[in-house]
Amino acid sequence: MTDEQWVVIERLLPRSGAKGRPRVDDRRVINGMLYKCKTGIAWRDLPERYGPWKTVYNRFWRWARNGTLSSLVARVRVIAEAVEELDREVSVDSSITRAHQHAAGARRQRTPAHTGGERVLQRAHRAR
Repeated sequence: MTDEQWVVIERLLPRSGAKGRPRVDDRRVINGMLYKCKTGIAWRDLPERYGPWKTVYNRFWRWARNGTLSSLVARVRVIAEAVEELDREVSVDSSITRAHQHAAGARRQRTPAHTGGERVLQRAHRAR
């Protein structure tokens, strides 16, 4: 992330009013979030250069819950479209979802048409 990009993002982040331990730099944490999303690694495998993985994880989920990430992405998108730097790219996921081994031979539920219920209804209609 360049310094110009950081200046835009920094103004959009919430301020911390908590006392206690010094706060891990937001820039490091955001870079850790981006690295995690880009690579898909587990939180615990996050490189140390992004700070403690638990800090990055906690801040990610806190910002996701309170809407900070949504508003941040929306505002950055507007800015990127205004300066025509937004790349519109389509990605197709080719992952597989496997069914449980016991799901392969499951019996289907019978509907009234398969159980002869349709014939019963036709007989009742003719009897009127």
